[in-house]
Amino acid sequence: MSLYKFKEIQTVPNAKDFIDIVLSRVQRKTPTQVHPQFKITRIRSFYMRKVKYAQTTFNEKFTKILEDFPMIDDIHPFYADLCNVLYDRDHYKLALGQVNTVRGVVDTVAKDYCKLMKFADSPYKSKMLKRAALGRMCTAVKKLQSSLVYLEEVRQHLGRLPSINPNARTLLVTGYPNVGKSSFMNIVTNANVEVQAYAFTTKSLYVGHMDYDYLRWQVIDTPGILDHPLEDRNTIEMTAITALAHIQASVLFFVDISETCGFTLEQQVALFHSIKPLFKGKPLLVVLNKQDLRKVEDLSAAERELLNTMCDGEGSTVKMMSTSCATKVGVDEVKIMGCDALLKRRLDHKVEGNKTDSIMNRVHVTSARAPASRPAFIPPTLQQQKEAKMEVEGEDSDSEEFMTEKELRDLNGGSGVYSTDYRKQWILENEAWRYDAPPEIVDGMNVADYIDPDIEAKVAALEAEEDLLLRAFEMTPEERAREAEWSVMSEKLTQVRRIIRYKKSTHHSRRDMGRKEPRKIRKSLAMVEDALRDLGRDPSLVRERALSRKSEKVRAKRRAYSLTPEAEAARSVSRSRSLKPSRESLSLHRPADKEKAGQLRAKAFKVMFRKSKIGMKGEADRHVPTKKPKHLFTGKRPKGTANHR
Repeated sequence: MSLYKFKEIQTVPNAKDFIDIVLSRVQRKTPTQVHPQFKITRIRSFYMRKVKYAQTTFNEKFTKILEDFPMIDDIHPFYADLCNVLYDRDHYKLALGQVNTVRGVVDTVAKDYCKLMKFADSPYKSKMLKRAALGRMCTAVKKLQSSLVYLEEVRQHLGRLPSINPNARTLLVTGYPNVGKSSFMNIVTNANVEVQAYAFTTKSLYVGHMDYDYLRWQVIDTPGILDHPLEDRNTIEMTAITALAHIQASVLFFVDISETCGFTLEQQVALFHSIKPLFKGKPLLVVLNKQDLRKVEDLSAAERELLNTMCDGEGSTVKMMSTSCATKVGVDEVKIMGCDALLKRRLDHKVEGNKTDSIMNRVHVTSARAPASRPAFIPPTLQQQKEAKMEVEGEDSDSEEFMTEKELRDLNGGSGVYSTDYRKQWILENEAWRYDAPPEIVDGMNVADYIDPDIEAKVAALEAEEDLLLRAFEMTPEERAREAEWSVMSEKLTQVRRIIRYKKSTHHSRRDMGRKEPRKIRKSLAMVEDALRDLGRDPSLVRERALSRKSEKVRAKRRAYSLTPEAEAARSVSRSRSLKPSRESLSLHRPADKEKAGQLRAKAFKVMFRKSKIGMKGEADRHVPTKKPKHLFTGKRPKGTANHR
């Protein structure tokens, strides 16, 4: 769990956005209408309210910034030094101090101009004083531009910092770059730190978590450290130095004995001795990594002697272990040894502290020790009852030895086969009732009262009678043949019914399709005459009728082609007299009006066709006017609910 909630710091806007936020809020939350006919006191209070509200809003915003950002002197030394390394303590304090100063300036400006407004004798003077007050406030805020931008960058970086609890149980992994620190962390925790073949892959602190001995542990992976003076180290290295200096953890110093990291054993041992003062008071474990590439036995005598210098020293408790993160050999042993060393160190620290003495003064601890042998204690009364029972029954009695349920289970098939008999513990008046079947009650009546005790004999007699009847009615070969024939016919009938049902269903499903009229069979005149002769009738009348109808059609065609224009016009006039005249011909008499009406009709049809084609609203569609007219829902919102929005 994180000690501080840096991710909850609110965004810091720049100066321009800051001013826009405050002024828009003043405009929305204060009255906006004032008239010259108002009393001068009312006009003064109108503008004073705006100035005071702007000052209050600026004050709230600046106070929130000062409260959200951590104070360097009040937080844990680890985070204080980390902020100094990453952001420069002086620059950080200066930015917050400027914010605090501007907050005081805004308060002073509002106070002074409110005093001046009390003596304003016209609406114009009140308005100009309000304008000057807000202008001076905004000018002061504009001067904070660089500090606000810097604080926003700090806020973003603080939100990306890992959640490190300096007081939790911690394993701290350190060493030269590319010696296997991140690989070790990925193995023992659920973290996924980037691992590459080049140095300084890890550029900041990374945190992973694991469980050991039913406790939650955090593992911190630090960036690589080079062996040079403290003032020459960069920001990446200083984050690792800060963690080593302030976090009480079990330190795992990784050494690459294969020297594939690009640094020799002499350089790695020299780094160990240069930062050894940071390990004071902490469990220290030297991890010889990458033994899959080069084993400890393959080291020369000089190299072994060099490694032994890391464990030498007065009162040294440094332990050395070899491991390989590539094959995961020895990784669990390193984790266990580091955790046990830290738990022992924390326990010793508690015992050595003064808190134990203050508790011992209030608690009495006996000096008596428990005896070596502690036999079972049997109460005397129970022992007397047991002896009296044995005297009554006699030592050679045939009473059965008591067996526990576990022994009975083992004798009768074991777990999953043996079922515990709970009825033997029941307390009953009559022992014969112990294994009786419990009655089954349905609707308040016992089912056993309605069961015939001779039901099984009656069922057996009924089954025997059915067998006799079946033997008596066995079919003859002729009956079997008729039965087979009937089965075949029944199957065929079933097929026919299925076909009829299918045709009906398809007929109903195709009802919506256009019906086709049956084609009429055309018969020639000769065929009709032959049919009439077969019936004993005279076909001459049919022939005459057919020839007369044909000749009538021919004559009509000839008349149509032989009409003159004058005759055709006369015929069309005669036909038009039989038709009802149109409304246009009745209402419009001049040809120009008729032509204009035709043009308007064509234009209207064209517009209607285009609207219907693209789905536009036309005159036939129902019109719904707007339900929220603008003149009723614009401007300032009154006090109350905002449901209409």
